[in-house]
Amino acid sequence: GLEPSSITGPLRKLFKGKKNFYFRLAEVESIDTNNKKVLTSLGALDYDMVVVANGAKTNYFGHEENYHGAYPLKQVSQALSLRNSTLRCFEDALIVTDPEEQQALLSFVVVGGGPTGVEVSGAFSELKLNVLPKDYPELDFSKMKVYLIEGSPRLLNGMSDKSHDHAMKALQQMDVEVRLNTRVNSYKNQELELSDGSKFKANTLVWAAGVTGNLISGLESYGHPATNRMLVDEHNLVKGSDGIYALGDISLMISDEHPRGHPQLAPVALQQAELLARNLKAKSQSKPLKAFHYRDKGSMATIGRNRAVVDLPKNVHFKGIFAWFVWMFIHLMSIIGFRNKAVILFNWVWNYVTYDRSIRLILRARS
Repeated sequence: GLEPSSITGPLRKLFKGKKNFYFRLAEVESIDTNNKKVLTSLGALDYDMVVVANGAKTNYFGHEENYHGAYPLKQVSQALSLRNSTLRCFEDALIVTDPEEQQALLSFVVVGGGPTGVEVSGAFSELKLNVLPKDYPELDFSKMKVYLIEGSPRLLNGMSDKSHDHAMKALQQMDVEVRLNTRVNSYKNQELELSDGSKFKANTLVWAAGVTGNLISGLESYGHPATNRMLVDEHNLVKGSDGIYALGDISLMISDEHPRGHPQLAPVALQQAELLARNLKAKSQSKPLKAFHYRDKGSMATIGRNRAVVDLPKNVHFKGIFAWFVWMFIHLMSIIGFRNKAVILFNWVWNYVTYDRSIRLILRARS
């Protein structure tokens, strides 16, 4: 619902004026650990130390071929593609004559009941209830169906039971059909087959059911088999490697406090990056290094207008409109640049006052 330029920015501008910094736009093809070279689409780069922070990718649990046509949500381009397709579904629904085909166009399925899945489901519901009926008065929006499919017995795994209860109640009030203990076995030709044996058609399926490490070729031997994340020590050095560090979603730091590693969340990556920068500087000055300890400041998820849940340390929990404003404030502060903050704040205020979303353009690149 936001302009892409408001939530992303050019790296060259971010590092403008920094000494001894060089940026090159290229694709990393592999890393040759024996000869200490990074092989890219522009050629080879020698390294003394390399920091891998390329994050995670959508996890189809080894069955990507079963979900052809699903929309992942890991990149801005993927979000734009989903937005274009969603709006096109309503345009097409106006002109089709087959009721079954129209129902498929007006059916939206979100797979995965984590924060992303809950948020996307709520966004679809808000489009249905507040926004699109004004644009498409000819359509019967009672036919628009929003489904949230979750394979476990609860939503928002990793958050409190209170957060699950509130999210479940809020989504039901927003006319989202939540199916727990249910998995999508396959999605082909716009037809879903669920683990309970039911089948139905939906033109839009959003895959938010998890991520896996995005291992670079040449680093497979350092990958943890179950997660594709690289095992690192308390200083984020990849175990068994010479000068390779890993941060964020691609790293797996196992400890007594986190026996399964840290959650794949932005705060973990940010804290690891800050400490690694200080440690590399300390190493160059022959000073002792500090071990990483994650400072968990809490978890939050937004559901829709005036609806959110927040879990803070020491079992502090709150929900509703106050939690929603807290969620908005935290996310606004994480945006880079004053202009971007101002544009997003204006859009949010406009959306809140007018019950409208201004970003409803179908944008497609033409060759």
